[in-house]
Amino acid sequence: MLVHNWRAVIKHAWSIRLMALALLFIIIEPVYSFAAATWVSRNIYIQLAMSVATGLLAVAAIVARIFVQQKISGDLNGKPPAEG
Repeated sequence: MLVHNWRAVIKHAWSIRLMALALLFIIIEPVYSFAAATWVSRNIYIQLAMSVATGLLAVAAIVARIFVQQKISGDLNGKPPAEG
């Protein structure tokens, strides 16, 4: 079930922004690997850095998800939506 203000959550939630950035890193990694194998020698440090960045972004998204964001949550903090 979607939250009542799902459009605001998509626009303003840091967890959504961080997960979108992590998704971008996930998409770029195989593209880089293909390009590196085709044109230049592969650099394991760049692959490692991209994997670490993806993991850190995912962890940051989890942390951002549990913090209150006043712009999204408003007065519903700690209350079920029916009481808001």
